[in-house]
Amino acid sequence: MSQSNKYIPAFGHERLTPLYDPFLKWVMREETFKRALIKQANIGQGQRVLDLGCGTATLTILVKQTHPEAEVVGLDGDTQVLEIGRAKAAKAGADIKLYHGLAFQLPYPDSSFDRALSSLVFHHLSREDKQGALGEVFRVLRPGGELHIVDFGKPHHAFAHVISWFVRRLERAADNIEGLLPEMMRNAGFEQVEEPSRFTTIFGTLSLYKARKL
Repeated sequence: MSQSNKYIPAFGHERLTPLYDPFLKWVMREETFKRALIKQANIGQGQRVLDLGCGTATLTILVKQTHPEAEVVGLDGDTQVLEIGRAKAAKAGADIKLYHGLAFQLPYPDSSFDRALSSLVFHHLSREDKQGALGEVFRVLRPGGELHIVDFGKPHHAFAHVISWFVRRLERAADNIEGLLPEMMRNAGFEQVEEPSRFTTIFGTLSLYKARKL
Protein backbone atom coordinates (compact mmCIF):
# COMPACT_ATOMS: atom_id res chain seq x y z
CA MET A 1 0.00 0.00 0.00
CA SER A 2 1.40 3.40 -0.97
CA GLN A 3 1.89 6.24 1.47
CA SER A 4 -0.96 8.14 -0.20
CA ASN A 5 -3.51 5.49 0.69
CA LYS A 6 -2.01 4.33 3.96
CA TYR A 7 -4.83 3.40 6.32
CA ILE A 8 -5.21 5.72 9.32
CA PRO A 9 -6.94 4.15 12.35
CA ALA A 10 -9.30 6.05 14.61
CA PHE A 11 -7.45 8.95 16.29
CA GLY A 12 -4.39 8.04 14.20
CA HIS A 13 -3.15 5.21 16.42
CA GLU A 14 -4.47 1.75 17.28
CA ARG A 15 -3.86 2.27 21.02
CA LEU A 16 -6.41 5.10 21.01
CA THR A 17 -9.17 3.08 19.31
CA PRO A 18 -10.97 2.20 22.60
CA LEU A 19 -11.44 5.94 23.23
CA TYR A 20 -13.19 6.57 19.92
CA ASP A 21 -16.75 5.57 20.84
CA PRO A 22 -16.84 7.52 24.15
CA PHE A 23 -15.36 10.57 22.42
CA LEU A 24 -17.98 10.59 19.67
CA LYS A 25 -20.81 9.96 22.11
CA TRP A 26 -19.98 12.61 24.69
CA VAL A 27 -18.03 15.23 22.75
CA MET A 28 -19.24 15.17 19.13
CA ARG A 29 -23.06 14.80 19.53
CA GLU A 30 -22.81 11.50 17.70
CA GLU A 31 -26.38 10.29 18.04
CA THR A 32 -27.76 13.65 16.92
CA PHE A 33 -25.86 13.88 13.64
CA LYS A 34 -26.09 10.17 12.85
CA ARG A 35 -29.86 10.13 13.31
CA ALA A 36 -30.05 13.21 11.09
CA LEU A 37 -28.00 11.39 8.44
CA ILE A 38 -30.30 8.36 8.56
CA LYS A 39 -33.40 10.55 8.28
CA GLN A 40 -31.85 12.40 5.33
CA ALA A 41 -31.11 9.09 3.55
CA ASN A 42 -34.84 8.26 3.40
CA ILE A 43 -34.16 4.52 3.26
CA GLY A 44 -36.97 2.51 1.67
CA GLN A 45 -38.29 -0.91 2.56
CA GLY A 46 -36.03 -3.72 1.39
CA GLN A 47 -33.26 -1.42 0.20
CA ARG A 48 -29.61 -2.44 0.50
CA VAL A 49 -27.48 0.01 2.48
CA LEU A 50 -23.69 0.33 2.69
CA ASP A 51 -22.08 2.01 5.70
CA LEU A 52 -18.75 3.08 4.22
CA GLY A 53 -15.99 3.16 6.85
CA CYS A 54 -18.34 1.77 9.47
CA GLY A 55 -15.81 1.79 12.31
CA THR A 56 -17.30 0.21 15.43
CA ALA A 57 -20.67 -0.05 13.63
CA THR A 58 -22.59 2.52 15.65
CA LEU A 59 -24.19 3.93 12.51
CA THR A 60 -24.61 0.50 10.92
CA ILE A 61 -26.53 -0.76 13.94
CA LEU A 62 -28.59 2.41 14.17
CA VAL A 63 -29.60 2.12 10.50
CA LYS A 64 -30.74 -1.48 11.06
CA GLN A 65 -32.65 -0.56 14.21
CA THR A 66 -34.34 2.34 12.43
CA HIS A 67 -35.05 0.35 9.25
CA PRO A 68 -35.20 -3.35 10.24
CA GLU A 69 -36.51 -4.28 6.79
CA ALA A 70 -33.34 -2.99 5.08
CA GLU A 71 -30.24 -5.09 4.39
CA VAL A 72 -27.36 -3.24 6.07
CA VAL A 73 -23.69 -3.86 5.30
CA GLY A 74 -20.70 -2.18 6.93
CA LEU A 75 -17.16 -2.01 5.57
CA ASP A 76 -13.98 -0.76 7.25
CA GLY A 77 -10.24 -1.07 6.79
CA ASP A 78 -9.51 -1.59 10.50
CA THR A 79 -9.90 -5.17 11.74
CA GLN A 80 -9.73 -4.05 15.38
CA VAL A 81 -12.76 -1.77 15.14
CA LEU A 82 -14.65 -4.40 13.16
CA GLU A 83 -14.28 -6.85 16.04
CA ILE A 84 -15.66 -4.20 18.39
CA GLY A 85 -18.49 -3.61 15.94
CA ARG A 86 -19.37 -7.29 15.71
CA ALA A 87 -19.54 -7.52 19.50
CA LYS A 88 -21.78 -4.43 19.64
CA ALA A 89 -24.06 -5.83 16.94
CA ALA A 90 -24.38 -9.16 18.74
CA LYS A 91 -25.22 -7.39 22.00
CA ALA A 92 -27.82 -5.22 20.25
CA GLY A 93 -29.28 -8.19 18.35
CA ALA A 94 -28.73 -6.33 15.09
CA ASP A 95 -28.61 -8.51 11.96
CA ILE A 96 -25.89 -6.67 10.04
CA LYS A 97 -22.89 -7.82 8.04
CA LEU A 98 -19.45 -6.27 8.61
CA TYR A 99 -16.59 -6.72 6.15
CA HIS A 100 -12.95 -5.74 5.93
CA GLY A 101 -12.03 -3.58 2.96
CA LEU A 102 -10.95 -0.14 1.78
CA ALA A 103 -13.21 2.68 0.61
CA PHE A 104 -11.30 3.18 -2.64
CA GLN A 105 -11.26 -0.57 -3.47
CA LEU A 106 -14.80 -1.73 -2.72
CA PRO A 107 -15.23 -5.52 -2.91
CA TYR A 108 -18.72 -5.32 -4.43
CA PRO A 109 -20.05 -5.64 -7.99
CA ASP A 110 -21.56 -2.74 -9.90
CA SER A 111 -25.03 -1.55 -8.88
CA SER A 112 -25.08 -3.44 -5.57
CA PHE A 113 -26.62 -0.86 -3.22
CA ASP A 114 -29.50 1.61 -3.02
CA ARG A 115 -27.90 3.83 -0.41
CA ALA A 116 -24.36 4.50 0.79
CA LEU A 117 -23.81 6.31 4.09
CA SER A 118 -20.54 7.55 5.51
CA SER A 119 -19.82 9.18 8.86
CA LEU A 120 -16.53 10.94 9.66
CA VAL A 121 -14.55 8.90 7.15
CA PHE A 122 -13.54 11.17 4.29
CA HIS A 123 -11.29 13.42 6.38
CA HIS A 124 -9.12 10.33 6.93
CA LEU A 125 -8.41 9.99 3.20
CA SER A 126 -5.90 11.69 0.96
CA ARG A 127 -7.35 13.75 -1.89
CA GLU A 128 -6.58 10.97 -4.35
CA ASP A 129 -8.30 8.39 -2.17
CA LYS A 130 -11.30 10.63 -1.49
CA GLN A 131 -11.85 10.86 -5.23
CA GLY A 132 -11.24 7.15 -5.64
CA ALA A 133 -13.70 6.29 -2.87
CA LEU A 134 -16.39 8.53 -4.39
CA GLY A 135 -15.84 6.85 -7.75
CA GLU A 136 -16.19 3.43 -6.16
CA VAL A 137 -19.38 4.42 -4.34
CA PHE A 138 -20.80 5.71 -7.62
CA ARG A 139 -19.95 2.38 -9.23
CA VAL A 140 -21.63 0.20 -6.60
CA LEU A 141 -24.79 2.31 -6.34
CA ARG A 142 -27.75 1.40 -8.50
CA PRO A 143 -29.25 4.03 -10.80
CA GLY A 144 -31.33 6.27 -8.56
CA GLY A 145 -29.13 5.38 -5.60
CA GLU A 146 -27.92 8.01 -3.18
CA LEU A 147 -24.79 8.85 -1.21
CA HIS A 148 -25.15 10.54 2.19
CA ILE A 149 -22.10 11.84 4.05
CA VAL A 150 -21.53 13.56 7.37
CA ASP A 151 -18.02 14.90 7.84
CA PHE A 152 -16.07 18.06 8.54
CA GLY A 153 -17.11 20.79 6.14
CA LYS A 154 -16.52 24.40 5.24
CA PRO A 155 -16.87 26.73 8.26
CA HIS A 156 -19.94 28.96 8.18
CA HIS A 157 -19.28 31.39 11.04
CA ALA A 158 -16.37 33.00 12.87
CA PHE A 159 -16.09 30.44 15.67
CA ALA A 160 -15.97 27.55 13.19
CA HIS A 161 -13.32 29.38 11.14
CA VAL A 162 -11.08 29.63 14.21
CA ILE A 163 -11.49 25.96 15.08
CA SER A 164 -10.93 24.87 11.49
CA TRP A 165 -7.39 26.26 11.60
CA PHE A 166 -6.58 23.46 14.04
CA VAL A 167 -8.76 20.73 12.54
CA ARG A 168 -7.42 21.11 9.01
CA ARG A 169 -3.97 20.09 10.31
CA LEU A 170 -5.30 16.82 11.67
CA GLU A 171 -5.02 13.82 9.37
CA ARG A 172 -6.24 14.90 5.89
CA ALA A 173 -9.11 17.29 6.65
CA ALA A 174 -7.96 20.31 4.60
CA ASP A 175 -10.06 19.34 1.54
CA ASN A 176 -13.14 19.09 3.75
CA ILE A 177 -12.51 22.45 5.43
CA GLU A 178 -12.03 24.10 2.05
CA GLY A 179 -15.44 22.82 0.97
CA LEU A 180 -14.16 20.59 -1.83
CA LEU A 181 -16.25 17.48 -1.18
CA PRO A 182 -19.29 18.58 -3.26
CA GLU A 183 -17.07 19.28 -6.28
CA MET A 184 -15.38 15.91 -5.83
CA MET A 185 -18.79 14.19 -5.76
CA ARG A 186 -19.70 15.83 -9.05
CA ASN A 187 -16.35 14.78 -10.53
CA ALA A 188 -17.21 11.19 -9.59
CA GLY A 189 -20.43 11.40 -11.61
CA PHE A 190 -22.96 12.33 -8.93
CA GLU A 191 -25.71 14.85 -9.57
CA GLN A 192 -28.11 16.78 -7.36
CA VAL A 193 -25.29 17.37 -4.86
CA GLU A 194 -26.52 19.28 -1.82
CA GLU A 195 -25.58 20.25 1.74
CA PRO A 196 -29.01 20.10 3.42
CA SER A 197 -27.82 20.75 6.97
CA ARG A 198 -24.84 21.18 9.26
CA PHE A 199 -23.92 20.94 12.93
CA THR A 200 -21.52 23.01 14.98
CA THR A 201 -19.21 21.06 17.29
CA ILE A 202 -16.23 22.02 19.42
CA PHE A 203 -14.04 20.75 16.55
CA GLY A 204 -15.80 22.75 13.85
CA THR A 205 -18.61 22.36 11.33
CA LEU A 206 -20.01 18.95 10.49
CA SER A 207 -21.75 19.09 7.10
CA LEU A 208 -24.38 16.65 5.88
CA TYR A 209 -24.12 16.07 2.14
CA LYS A 210 -26.34 14.16 -0.25
CA ALA A 211 -25.80 13.19 -3.88
CA ARG A 212 -27.63 11.05 -6.40
CA LYS A 213 -26.64 8.65 -9.15
CA LEU A 214 -29.03 9.20 -12.05
